[in-house]
Amino acid sequence: MTPEAKPSDRTPSPGALRAESRDGVLRVVFGGDWKRDHLGPGFLAARDEALRKAEQAIDARSVDKVELSADGFGDWDSGVLVVTTRLVTLAKERGVELDDSGLPEGVRNLTGLALAVPPNTAAQRKKHDASLFERVGAAALAFPKTFRDVLEFLGELVLSFGRLLRGRSSCTASNVWLAVQETGIEALPIVSLISLLVGLILAFVGVIQLSMFGAEIYVSSLVAVGMTRIMGAIMTGIILAGRTGASYAAVIGTMQVNEEIDALTTLGVAPSDYLVMPRLLALTAMTPLLVLYSDFMGIMGGFAVGVGVLGLDPMEYYTFTQKGFSLNNLWVGMVHGAVYGLLIAITGCYQGLRCGRNAEAVGKATTSAVVFSIVGIVLSTAVLTILCNILKI
Repeated sequence: MTPEAKPSDRTPSPGALRAESRDGVLRVVFGGDWKRDHLGPGFLAARDEALRKAEQAIDARSVDKVELSADGFGDWDSGVLVVTTRLVTLAKERGVELDDSGLPEGVRNLTGLALAVPPNTAAQRKKHDASLFERVGAAALAFPKTFRDVLEFLGELVLSFGRLLRGRSSCTASNVWLAVQETGIEALPIVSLISLLVGLILAFVGVIQLSMFGAEIYVSSLVAVGMTRIMGAIMTGIILAGRTGASYAAVIGTMQVNEEIDALTTLGVAPSDYLVMPRLLALTAMTPLLVLYSDFMGIMGGFAVGVGVLGLDPMEYYTFTQKGFSLNNLWVGMVHGAVYGLLIAITGCYQGLRCGRNAEAVGKATTSAVVFSIVGIVLSTAVLTILCNILKI
């Protein structure tokens, strides 16, 4: 191509690479156009074969010098740097003299720039499998910081609730009603299904034992007591932990990754007011109502087993259900539900606000929200059960 010619005036030629070793000098020649659209079908195989010969010659120390030159070298892109950096690095490692003056200045400069940045060995480092003692020690060392972080979050909630009572909070009624819809109404299908199945299971398990005494009719009282006292609340809490608590952590965690929470803080809006308080109020208020609905669906599941499978008289089943039903048990279950809703909302929002700044952190926050919510449900159930026994409720 003459100096006056423009790149568009010539016909592109396919890229080529050949390696020649003579008199202790390895000559690697670049030719043609090294652009993706101009590479021939056999280019990769020819390039790899030339590279293999060059590397064998350098490794065998059969050459004292490596020359990189161009013969009819045309247009090129970053693909040529894969070859040049590989050869330059190998020559330096083996202590072989290198002469790249035959390459275009742009290729030499970019090759030097690529080799000027050291490789990121940290990204290639194998993951260290910590032992049990290391994990326990790390958890023990992190506990004080985590404890202070949780106390700080709870303090923010107390201050946010105080601002809400004084009418100075960013928590609006529209946000609360939206959270109520997401927490309560949209959770009805899954609560209906699980509670109905739990009632069926309670009835089947109970009738196996009661049939030994000819007291199958008391399965209605068993289901009524079991669902209203604790089972309806526990199943509703676990459902909300997996559905709503995980959702809170994922949504707020994604906002943390996208720096939306930082934007709210910059605008003077407290995240605890705008993001946490509506969800906390909605879930705490709706969980007892969902527990009440879960109790009803569980009793209906027991009714289906008693009447449809055991052939009990519907009115008789209804009468014995009334005998087993107690407002005291109903209120205990709803109090459990309110506590569960509070714990799930706090855990989900805490994990979301303390989420890291990448996509993996969102997944970990979501998982932690579900796990800690369920653990909180179990522990609070134990505490409330002991309190009920002490108070003889």
